[in-house]
Amino acid sequence: MESVVVGIGIGTMNHEYKATSTITIKGILSLLMESVGENNNNKDDNESKRVISLGMGDPTLSTFFPNTKVTEEAVADSLHSGKFHGYAPTAGLLQARNAIAKYLSNDLPYELSSDDVFITCGCTQAIDVSVALLARPGANILLPRPGFPIYELSAAFRQVEVRHYDLLPERGWEVDLDSIEALADQNTVALVIINPGNPCGNVYTYHHLEKIAKTAKRLGTIVIADEVYGHLAFGDNPFVPMGVFGSIVPVLTLGSLSKRWIVPGWRLGWFVTSDPSGTFRKPKVVERIKKYFDLLGGPATFIQAAVPRIITQTEEVFFRKTIDNLRHTADICCQEIEDIPCISSPCKPQGSMAMMVELNLSLLEDISDDIDFCFKLAKEESVIILPGTAVGLKDWIRITFAADPSALREALGLCLLLKMVAFFLPHYTTKED
Repeated sequence: MESVVVGIGIGTMNHEYKATSTITIKGILSLLMESVGENNNNKDDNESKRVISLGMGDPTLSTFFPNTKVTEEAVADSLHSGKFHGYAPTAGLLQARNAIAKYLSNDLPYELSSDDVFITCGCTQAIDVSVALLARPGANILLPRPGFPIYELSAAFRQVEVRHYDLLPERGWEVDLDSIEALADQNTVALVIINPGNPCGNVYTYHHLEKIAKTAKRLGTIVIADEVYGHLAFGDNPFVPMGVFGSIVPVLTLGSLSKRWIVPGWRLGWFVTSDPSGTFRKPKVVERIKKYFDLLGGPATFIQAAVPRIITQTEEVFFRKTIDNLRHTADICCQEIEDIPCISSPCKPQGSMAMMVELNLSLLEDISDDIDFCFKLAKEESVIILPGTAVGLKDWIRITFAADPSALREALGLCLLLKMVAFFLPHYTTKED
């Protein structure tokens, strides 16, 4: 894959970073924060502005999204028991694997077992495991555009060719199935689906997921289902796990506690073979998976030991509150965006914690692209938003709405972002004028 060097000129600043195969969300957000820091260093304390970050999908940064006491108590009790200071089995503690298998089976037409579940350090490690296990000479993998760049980065390290299929904004970010048909060949090892969607906030219907499964079967490939935002659906479409269609096509289900339980820093994820037909239970396949996990270190043993209690004792009211809060903050985003002339949203988010909005560069003076927009926004207004280039869609931006409502309004409302628009577009007149 080609690495593109992009120069970003911001006043006297000149940042360079490598895009495509080497880009990371954390990397570009770090550059944006440096831009804010350099700008504030040139001001006195009275002039410095507080930083509002809508760039990172970390709900713990907001008091509006607390976790539940059950999670904290379960981990504390596990640690204080003194029973879990040693190494866990490389596949993960049996009680944790059993609990995850039962939790996921609740939404499936078949039962998973502990043998189907492997514990990982967050969903990020599960992503890397899935790509590493499928890598072979000449292999290619189909990734959504826009998507999550860790897949591309992992594929680059494994020398797996990446082929991007498009998500269609005019159809609620559905998969362009025709492009998948055109891209796949005999060397295609997997089709990656992210549902609920990051970065788009989409939630796929049962019917659309079924069509994806049948397309993958016809092409002779498996599906990697990234469900790190599983169950975080608040729109018209309920969350349907891809594993429901495991009898049609083998599915690798990736997930974690991170988002639904609001504990991303605990790094407790899973890699699951959702495959009632038994493709992944062939002796050589099982041996390959187990041997690869022998190379890895999983999450802390005492956190694994807390998983059964976390899953079984978290009350439904906690999940409902999280969903209600995400619906509320997504509504705020959509309402505020309507009043910003240079930004438009093709559809309202249905789930996850982020959405993609398109920039109208013709309404902006002295803005060359989405990267330039985000760096100038960071420098002038101390607001951090992720440029769409970081997730594969140039001249769009990703807004994370898992934030305090007041911060969202300040960042997106007339009091801040329209002030920024006026900075770039001196002749624009607001509705109030």
